[in-house]
Amino acid sequence: MDLKERISVVLVGTQSAGNIGMVCRAMKNMGLYDLRLVAPACNVDHPEAPKFAVSAKDLLENAKFYASLEDALADCEFSVATTRRHGKYRNEISTPDEIVTRFAGCAPQSRLALVFGREDSGLTTDEVAMCRWQATISTADEYGSLNLSQAVLIFCYEFLKGAAPVAVEEKPAREIAGSAALEPLYSHMERTLMRIGYLNPQNPEHMMRTMRRIYARAELDEREVASLRGMLSQIDWACAEFKGKKGA
Repeated sequence: MDLKERISVVLVGTQSAGNIGMVCRAMKNMGLYDLRLVAPACNVDHPEAPKFAVSAKDLLENAKFYASLEDALADCEFSVATTRRHGKYRNEISTPDEIVTRFAGCAPQSRLALVFGREDSGLTTDEVAMCRWQATISTADEYGSLNLSQAVLIFCYEFLKGAAPVAVEEKPAREIAGSAALEPLYSHMERTLMRIGYLNPQNPEHMMRTMRRIYARAELDEREVASLRGMLSQIDWACAEFKGKKGA
């Protein structure tokens, strides 16, 4: 697959139609064409969108709309949450060129989504947790805020610069499971861990974010996901007579 068929740019909750137009232009400059809009917070039909898209109006017209980030990532084996904030759930953050290198070693038919958040607040912690990798653009300490289209342009440029044929390996590359397989796994895991008293029912997301990070690093394939689902199903069956949390 050509690089432009493997990379999707996902904008979450974008607040300015003009920014969407500028993102279209940035993408087309770098040879990318798959734009996905998740619950935009602006009128995409506003005149500023085609005005700033200039000669990339075709990307704007062909943009796909999604109600949730999970839906937008369903066919992508890999996803990158772009963030400039660090914190408890925002660690192991890569640079754009490091993401390019990592993706170059993946199966040649796999897809990658570059996920960008809202202009004023970026991605939520839950949205970041939904992505396999995290990345940030290094900036001067005095002023770290980038315009949305600038950030998209830098990431797209790194992929254009780093595009090269993937070396043929002696053994087939692993086909990593995508969000369509992982999200049901995480939902099943949360239900099972709640049932056996492992998760705090008042804040199950706290531990589930840790679980997501663990399995994101493992880069599970479809067979491994199925094995984990089978294990969880066996736990569900075995705990039918569960008497409460250990030590309670």
